Amino acid sequence: MTMTQPLTADGVGASARRPDADAKVRGDFAYSSDLWHDAMAWGATVRSPHPHARVVSVDASAALALPGVHAGLTAADVPGVNRYGLEKRDQPVLAEDVVRYVGEPVAVVAADTPELARRAAGLVEVAYEPLPALTDPERALESPALHEGGNLVRHLRIRRGALARADVVVTGEYEVGMQDQAFLGPESCLAVPAEEGVELYCSTQWLHIDQDQLAGCLALPKEHVRLTLSGVGGAFGGREDLSVQAHACLLALRLGRPVKMSYGREESFAGHVHRHPARMRYEHGATRDGRLLYVKADILLDGGAYASTSAAVTGNAACFATGPYEVPAVEIDCRSVYTNNPPAGAMRGFGAVQVCFGHESQMDKLAAALGMDPVELRLRNAVSTGSTMATGQRVEGPAPVAELLRRVADRPLPPPAADDPRLLPGGTSNSTRADRLVRGVGYGLSVKNICKSAGYDDYGTARVRLFAHEGEAVAEVHTAAAEVGQGLVTVQAQIARTELEVARVTILPADTEVGDAGTSSASRQTWMSGGAVRAACLAVRARLLERAAALLGEPAGALTIGGGAVTSSARSITLAELLAEGDVDETAVFRHRFTEALDPETGQGDAHVAYAFAAHRAVVDVDPELGSVRVVEIACAQDVGRAINPVAVEGQMHGGIAQGLGLAVMEEIRLRDGRILNPSFTDYLIPTTMDMPPTVLDILELPRPDSPYGLTGVGEPPLLSAPAAIAAAIRDAVGPAAAAALDRIPMTPEAVATAVLDA
Repeated sequence: MTMTQPLTADGVGASARRPDADAKVRGDFAYSSDLWHDAMAWGATVRSPHPHARVVSVDASAALALPGVHAGLTAADVPGVNRYGLEKRDQPVLAEDVVRYVGEPVAVVAADTPELARRAAGLVEVAYEPLPALTDPERALESPALHEGGNLVRHLRIRRGALARADVVVTGEYEVGMQDQAFLGPESCLAVPAEEGVELYCSTQWLHIDQDQLAGCLALPKEHVRLTLSGVGGAFGGREDLSVQAHACLLALRLGRPVKMSYGREESFAGHVHRHPARMRYEHGATRDGRLLYVKADILLDGGAYASTSAAVTGNAACFATGPYEVPAVEIDCRSVYTNNPPAGAMRGFGAVQVCFGHESQMDKLAAALGMDPVELRLRNAVSTGSTMATGQRVEGPAPVAELLRRVADRPLPPPAADDPRLLPGGTSNSTRADRLVRGVGYGLSVKNICKSAGYDDYGTARVRLFAHEGEAVAEVHTAAAEVGQGLVTVQAQIARTELEVARVTILPADTEVGDAGTSSASRQTWMSGGAVRAACLAVRARLLERAAALLGEPAGALTIGGGAVTSSARSITLAELLAEGDVDETAVFRHRFTEALDPETGQGDAHVAYAFAAHRAVVDVDPELGSVRVVEIACAQDVGRAINPVAVEGQMHGGIAQGLGLAVMEEIRLRDGRILNPSFTDYLIPTTMDMPPTVLDILELPRPDSPYGLTGVGEPPLLSAPAAIAAAIRDAVGPAAAAALDRIPMTPEAVATAVLDA
């Protein structure tokens, strides 16, 4: 692990303590589900039991007859446009004439207590006329349209180079199941009527996009819809779309009193988007010495009932379908389609996770066909600085793909399994023994974009004020950037301490009273909002030096700031003394270079700001008779540019690996006829501390020339190739005959045991 030294105490480069750490450990931290107002009512949602049906009538009279029930609203009560959506406004706030998935909101009610609200929701009578449900994405393009314009959300073609005749060709078909973000804090919010509009306290990933959508639905000017971020209990993409926000605001404005809404776990599964299930067909052609000649891929993403971010996920899946490899010729087709399954949208990795499983499975298959070590094959084809990606974009900045792979491959392997049930597949159930285990080792390499792409105007805004308090200079930072558990609040304070050299920094609550900060996704917030905080601090610093220059009679360029003072060659003046003339307050907007939209015919263009890379090695023990798997160790090497907060980087890597492990062996939303069969953490399995293996982290710092402090986004790369590496290790353990059937993740015990039995 190579770490640069911090610039100042608890500044950039230091493992600064999170300000919310103690409260979260003690259970005292206020999440959105803890919101309270003495005069508030409670809202509840009436949801469709059908995947596809015509809404014949909605009757809330029985619910409204209950004492303490104050409102029952339907689509007819939406004052503005009854549509919202991140990329395409195609989703109704409340269903009008048709429902398109199980769980779609049809009506909302408000009552004095949550129990009464739920009872009232159960009394709302909705008459449906069931319609044929489209639940197989393979049939989407030949089925009746679920939306005007057809069932195709987006088709992205990438064409580069001429396909050459290859010495060795391997093909494969792969699937990735629907994964849930599984955040621990379900959706909650509190809407409070204001004099000219509404104030909403909510957990979200993007305050301003929520504000923009809500203003249209509520028929209010944006400035009359004020949002303040409340405590977020995890996000991972699942809070980019609206959920409770519009419903709570509608009820609050109708009643003229605050309304709180809070989902239970089962409703949360229906109330947010999930990772796109994917079906992928690949063909790789190579020379006999292992040089890739071409990659062909056909990728199908199930977008579910509404568009959400399907178009952007399609773009990412297509762009990264070949992986971090030099490929002279590429022929990629990636489609996302509407179905009557629950909506899919943003989740950590955003399309790159699905295709990573595909391209890494193909690299292992190609290595076997060539009789070559899978690490050597990857090293032979790895991109580096100056390489050209599938979209024709040149890789600028560090691209240490080969070094990352060598770092994990050169690690010593863990010792054989001890006969300790806690360390065996099946755990303390004593269902297996160490003497019947087989061990496997697998590798994965990944690439993904950092920041928004394809012509999106990505920027962040920050306001920084420096003022004197009790004889000490204090910095106050205000952004709309959503802290969703990733440690952004800590990073903003570190930047202010570094640039202004003050010890005391206050981070104001994020809200829409300051300029847009963009979304907490795409591993972009430290780069974009951190860059805005830095720019605002530098503007404050320049103002301070100008003020000091006038007082000290020396040019600003001859002055330095440090130790709470501005110093010249002859004398110094404290920051508090300088601030006696008044506060210094600056707002800054930070932008990266503009990106290009991809050519619609060829998929070529400089669509991305930067690329991030990671490598994983997984070691597993498998009981071939039972199909049970124990992940023994995961090693991850990742280039982070510069570690702004090293311990936070480690936390992101541990978390990403955990989510990747879950997708590899256990996590999947199971559907039958469009209905979620396992909407609870009893039936939807996520890794626990007993499932997590020792993780070996190798953090490489190669500062970028084009980012604040040289950083690179770190949130998504540690997840991307973890599932692929674990899957490869399982295949390695069971042998080539059984491995051929393991083409889908998660690789459950049933799937592994069946593959071994049928081999």
